[in-house]
Amino acid sequence: MTAPATWGLVVETTVGSGERKHTEATVVAHVEGSREEALAELERRARAYVPAHPFNHDRRRLLRDGDGFLLVVDGAWRSFLTRFTVAELLEDSAAPREPEPVAEEPPAPEPTEAAPPPPPRPTPEQLAERDEDGVPVLPSWLGRPDLY
Repeated sequence: MTAPATWGLVVETTVGSGERKHTEATVVAHVEGSREEALAELERRARAYVPAHPFNHDRRRLLRDGDGFLLVVDGAWRSFLTRFTVAELLEDSAAPREPEPVAEEPPAPEPTEAAPPPPPRPTPEQLAERDEDGVPVLPSWLGRPDLY
């Protein structure tokens, strides 16, 4: 069984004025399920939407258009358009990724040989033994267990 589709609810509206006027698009929500369920949610949002411009409007018209709706609000001098669209989400770079399957680590190999025991610690007499130049025959660190 395939997972239900995820639909993005997109609102495009004109912002700014004069030469700075431009369109901004925002994905306001995601709906999982059928296209019809996504369109129903989009219509509910379009009916409740209150645009920033015009502040006082003379007329408000909501029109169905293919995969969405158009909201035309007439102000004193011009009309403002807001487009509501439903579109199937195919890819989202910010979506949480599925965790990578963890490969099982192979069991540690059984030791075939026991580690050799450390050499015996030299006796005080051996450590005190020196050659004809007075240099110790055995170094003082030989046999220290903290060095293994």
